Amino acid sequence: MTEQAQLNAVLRSIRRIMRAVDIQSKQVTKAVGLTVPQVVILKTIKDNGPTTSKRLAEGANLSPATVVTILDKLEAKRLVERRRDTRDRRVVYTSLTDAGEEALRTAPPLLHHAFSARFDRLSPERRRQIIEALEDVAEMMGAKDMEAAPVLHAASLESIAEAT
Repeated sequence: MTEQAQLNAVLRSIRRIMRAVDIQSKQVTKAVGLTVPQVVILKTIKDNGPTTSKRLAEGANLSPATVVTILDKLEAKRLVERRRDTRDRRVVYTSLTDAGEEALRTAPPLLHHAFSARFDRLSPERRRQIIEALEDVAEMMGAKDMEAAPVLHAASLESIAEAT
């Protein structure tokens, strides 16, 4: 295979990944009117119970500022509620409302769940090779240090604020 053919194969694979993520993101939005990051935050709250923004940020691997923006939108949709701790008013806990629970029940499975099951079946050596290759690709694309949650969702640079 020539160098150009190899490059084209890599670029086609990247494009297929981006397309799969984009299609899945649109399916989630169409099904429940939420972005994938919003669903991830709802799921994190469901898994952990009432929790602070800091713990949500850690659990979803997102910045605290991004989590607060997502929570503001989820609260406006009445999918979550925030309450101050009775002993320490500086601490705010977020919990799901009944509508938030229903949104999670009706949301389609996220793309990373299917990927995770397949990835888990690979040998440890093959997983390491894939991780190293993808980290190299991220670095080549100038994306090595970008914030990214361990879920598959699409958001262009212009629409990051809308996606959150």
